[in-house]
Amino acid sequence: MLPTPRSFSHIGLSVPDLDAAVKFYTEVLGFYTIMAPTEVVEDDSDIGRMCTDVFGPDWKRLRIAHLATADRIGIELFEFDGHQAPEDNMAFRQHGMFHFAIQDPNLEALLERIVAAGGKQRMPVRKYFPDGKPYRMVYVEDPFGIVFELYSHSYELTYSAGAYA
Repeated sequence: MLPTPRSFSHIGLSVPDLDAAVKFYTEVLGFYTIMAPTEVVEDDSDIGRMCTDVFGPDWKRLRIAHLATADRIGIELFEFDGHQAPEDNMAFRQHGMFHFAIQDPNLEALLERIVAAGGKQRMPVRKYFPDGKPYRMVYVEDPFGIVFELYSHSYELTYSAGAYA
């Protein structure tokens, strides 16, 4: 028996400037702030011990904020001491996550807002079915180099019709 599909809860993103990231993700993408930027330090508090469990000893301090999308998916933003940007922000040949996706029916307008706010368009807007359905997508970066994708329609609609056939 196959397991029941699970709900997606949240994604954690490491950013170099938490305040700027909160501003971008709320003002450009329209996410809600559910917990304002907060400092967490390495100590014996519950959250301090939990972070040590996750990051190991000597993580020192971090700042964190929690945002949410319209469909209640969490966006957890972290600013770590000693943050380093990756040399390759699209290391698609390495296992692990290399992008997430945001859906907006007016993909082009959101793309303009992202670029105007210091983000980057990585490719032309593409149509999955150029002679039929209006499904569009484009890869972008936020102002910090985090790669994500914009979809005009839901994931299910885009792929259920055999997008690559």
